[in-house]
Amino acid sequence: MAKSPETEHPVKVYGWGSRNSSGVLAPINFSRRETGDHDVQFKVLYCGVCHTDLHVVKNDWGSTQYPIIPGHEIVGEVTEVGSKVEKVKVGDEVGVGCLVGSCRQCDQCTNGLENYCPKVIWTYGSVYTDGTPSQGGYSNLMVVDEHFIVLWPKNFPLDAGAPLLCAGITTYSPLRYFGFDKPGMNIGVVGLGGLGHVAVKFAKAFGTNVTVISKSTNKKKDAIEKLGADSFLVSRNQEEMKAAAGTLDGILDTVSATHALSPLIGLLKPHGKMVLLGAPAQPLELPVFPLLTGRKAIAGSGVGGMKETQEMIDFAAKHNILPDVEIIPIDYINKAMDRLVKSDVKYRFVIDIANSLKPEYQLPSFMKFCMKSFVVILSVFLTFILCGFIFRYMRS
Repeated sequence: MAKSPETEHPVKVYGWGSRNSSGVLAPINFSRRETGDHDVQFKVLYCGVCHTDLHVVKNDWGSTQYPIIPGHEIVGEVTEVGSKVEKVKVGDEVGVGCLVGSCRQCDQCTNGLENYCPKVIWTYGSVYTDGTPSQGGYSNLMVVDEHFIVLWPKNFPLDAGAPLLCAGITTYSPLRYFGFDKPGMNIGVVGLGGLGHVAVKFAKAFGTNVTVISKSTNKKKDAIEKLGADSFLVSRNQEEMKAAAGTLDGILDTVSATHALSPLIGLLKPHGKMVLLGAPAQPLELPVFPLLTGRKAIAGSGVGGMKETQEMIDFAAKHNILPDVEIIPIDYINKAMDRLVKSDVKYRFVIDIANSLKPEYQLPSFMKFCMKSFVVILSVFLTFILCGFIFRYMRS
């Protein structure tokens, strides 16, 4: 008989999660493993809200196993370390991003690319080697192998910095890998949301000329005046797009909704590359002819390995790169998800876990069954009494 989330492990934990594809989040009691020799236990202080969280709780990708506790932009303070941990000590500030495990032996792992390991264990929605599900940072406590812990730079804000553990590495990694980090290059960023606004900040820090491409004219002022982009294109404006054709060395496409790729490919110079970072629920249509005629390339990129994630955090601290965030209490999370669907946030929600997440007492499963049974029996009894009164009244 399978154990409940509350009894799978000895360490009792509480958080907010979803029990079905409605995506509605509510308090959940569950458990985590004891701190092993190489494990780090830390209390969660803040956790960013990623668009992936929304996709997963609603089962948009068809792979969610419920209950699910999302959250993979997690920062906190170490409370316990295993006997063989060397990386951190109690009291240190740390972070955990999108992954908490991998095989540590394959070519990807040995080259610092654990995120591409075929046996990667994601922070939530995966299965540990013991068969139990991984659960994320909308919770009060994490237990993670020290290899997957990110050391937090001193005096670097935890709240605003938390989204860098996903949005930061998701944009930093392709900028570096595809060579979009050379001063003077012309780089496009499609979409000015949680990922896009961080991409602009990193690209500018590398010394590139940044063009933001968005369907919304409302974001032009933010892009130019606040984020420092050099130019702005409205993707629906055919004249603007035509005038900018063939001007970009590379493009980061951060949009997670279905959209046309052909107009974006037209913005690339010959031999240019466009890297897809968003994950639309429906497949995108790929026009081949414009790729052939300009030897252009389309690629994808997903987060980054542990070495690169640490490099990214250190780079961000050095250059004071922080996402623009809105701090929320945990009980606002369902409204935040609704706003996220509408792109109604500038530009990332961060949950104040430490000051808003409180333990919620929940009855054990057997007690819940007894309570439900009592209600059913009481309803039947009252119905029987009522029918008796009606029968006696009709006879009289």
